[in-house]
Amino acid sequence: MSLVVSAGAVVLWLVLLGLRPALGEAPQMQQDPVAQTVVQNYLYEITNQGESQSQQGVWLQSDRAVLAQYQGTEPLPVASLTKIATTLAALHAWGPTHQFMTTVYTTGPVRQGVLWGDLIVQGGGDPFFVSEDAIELRQALRQLGVKRVTGKLVIAGDFYMNFTTSSLFAGKLLKHALHNGAGGMVRRGKRRKVQMVRRHETSEPAIVIAGPVQTVDALVGAQIPLIRRRSLPLVHILKRMNVYSNNAMAHMLTYELGGPEIMVRRVALAADVPATALHLINGSGLGAANQLAPRTVCALLMAIHNLLRPTEFTIADVFPIAGYDQGTIRRRHLPDDAVVKTGTLRNVSTLAGVILTRAHGPVWFALINQGGDLDGYRTQQDVLLRALMHHWGAVDRPPPDFLPTRILAINARNDILLRTKAEGG
Repeated sequence: MSLVVSAGAVVLWLVLLGLRPALGEAPQMQQDPVAQTVVQNYLYEITNQGESQSQQGVWLQSDRAVLAQYQGTEPLPVASLTKIATTLAALHAWGPTHQFMTTVYTTGPVRQGVLWGDLIVQGGGDPFFVSEDAIELRQALRQLGVKRVTGKLVIAGDFYMNFTTSSLFAGKLLKHALHNGAGGMVRRGKRRKVQMVRRHETSEPAIVIAGPVQTVDALVGAQIPLIRRRSLPLVHILKRMNVYSNNAMAHMLTYELGGPEIMVRRVALAADVPATALHLINGSGLGAANQLAPRTVCALLMAIHNLLRPTEFTIADVFPIAGYDQGTIRRRHLPDDAVVKTGTLRNVSTLAGVILTRAHGPVWFALINQGGDLDGYRTQQDVLLRALMHHWGAVDRPPPDFLPTRILAINARNDILLRTKAEGG
């Protein structure tokens, strides 16, 4: 790995000097004077707000040319643009159609509606196992004839539910949902302030588990497989993570990848950038220590685009689309069809993505702002992109490579592993 990093460092040095292509074809320093003026006006408006230009970063490039930039090679705090790296690492590791598996076992037979033994849930790292999944799992258990469990609910492996990483808490949520239906309890509050809130309950028959919730590191002894629950395909998981900038999902994916260090190595390999250019301490962007240069952010976005091109999916399948998605961009005034990712910390506002222009084709951009006026930054970011689109012109219709593709079939994700006649109902 040290040889890879060393070679990557040389590659970046040559790229920045304009001597070696990045990501296959190198952008050359062919700045657009009008675009550079738009950027200068953008920076002027920020300084008028009392902020320092030295804390800002801009990078604008087409597939072959750098059109405008300011401090584009300086690492700066990127907030949730870190999730771009997490997205790339996940796609590189697993592929866009990967599904995480949650498997349900038992230690005893089912007779006349009673499961005589423990109900065991083996988590497979699904970061988007939510209340609806629990209800469908309950329906599958009812199909097997299970109404009551005499033993415990045992949680093994990486089982998450409703964005909690605590296996014990997730198990309690699951037990409540199996008994009460439609969500049971949800988690509210930030950090350690957690409130259990009862949601509406269904009229469906309950599955009552007599024993407590128990967590184990590994399963021992013989188990009988009952049900396998497949997650949504990875592209759908990533889309939800990025549209709502869900930090918990990003942390779960990073953990499943092997942790931040392994995630960084995978990103470096996938994007052909040195690991030393990726100053990331987690997969969510929480913390100012997560730093990337604007140019590096664009390189990661382009790597995701290039990774997905041979597949049936596009970059629009994993990031928000202006004029289509809500989430973190619901109040933004971005150019239509722009594919973007936002980021926010207490004193950081960032935006990156691609706009589709008539003059230059796809233009990749990264905007990093630091200071106190986050709303002002967002306004100026939107103004900058709209001014550039006015200058370059918008395409009549986005190319297929930048449109969301057909929706994968996501229903019927329960696989019944135990074929038996439901007894007692």
